[in-house]
Amino acid sequence: MAAISNETRQRTGKTSVLARREAIEMYICLAPWLIGVVVFTLGPMLASVVLSFMDWKLLKPPVWVGLDNFVSIFTSDPLFTKALVNTAYYTGFSVPLQLITAFLVAMLLNTRVRGLAIYRTIFYIPSVFSGVAVAIMWIWILHPNAGLLNQGLGILGIQGPNWLGNPQWAMPAMIIMSLWGGIGSPMVILLAGLQGVPQHLYEAAEVDGANGWHKLRHITLPMMSPVIFFSLVVGIVGSFQVFGASYILTGGGPNYATYTMVLKIYQNGFTQFRMGYATAQAWILFLILVTFTYLQFRLSRRWVYYETETVGKR
Repeated sequence: MAAISNETRQRTGKTSVLARREAIEMYICLAPWLIGVVVFTLGPMLASVVLSFMDWKLLKPPVWVGLDNFVSIFTSDPLFTKALVNTAYYTGFSVPLQLITAFLVAMLLNTRVRGLAIYRTIFYIPSVFSGVAVAIMWIWILHPNAGLLNQGLGILGIQGPNWLGNPQWAMPAMIIMSLWGGIGSPMVILLAGLQGVPQHLYEAAEVDGANGWHKLRHITLPMMSPVIFFSLVVGIVGSFQVFGASYILTGGGPNYATYTMVLKIYQNGFTQFRMGYATAQAWILFLILVTFTYLQFRLSRRWVYYETETVGKR
């Protein structure tokens, strides 16, 4: 018995030494990432909390003003409300259009046809282009006279509008541009989700006499709901941070029709050098995104289906 006990202690001692060594190696490997997060993400975030309560003109020392920045945002800055409404308008139309289009394209690419890899590449390529290059290309496409879009409408006998010069059409033009370049990433994610739907469910539904709509409604959408939910959350967070299209296409105009939240933050911080005021606006945007994300997670309980939860209840 004593021999067995000694052997057990030796094995336990060797195991603990190996565990400590593995833990040390793990932390060494994680150290660059942890240092980067603390120095370049967590540190600046904490500093921005303090700066949001200060009046800082960059070239002068910051001065503590308390809640004055936040009070000014909601009482004496009408452009803040304008930017928030424009951003909500952009999000409300661009995200559903991108998600629906990406889902339809993913369903088409989930079939077995010749040259499928080429088609997938064609639909994904726009999402990897530089935002500046895409915006410059769309300035040409949306030109009122020489633009491809208005020329195509002219062939159909439709007089195209001045997309970027008319306040009523400037935001729809941004939404159209986002639809072209914004479906690549969600399409890949949705395509992966479609390929993970068990085929035996479709076969069982066909045996029961289900048609294409029944299979889409009762199999594809429920099984894809977690992937759709993920794409929806990521899409809303990304759309609230739209900047490049507004800055390059119109500069926020005409008549502030495309003036977005991030563009306003940029102009306050790096054009007017009101860094404390811009930081306060950035934190308001952050709180808005956190609220929207929280509400989405709460509402997801009503429509997102997780197969593991069903199995657990059984």
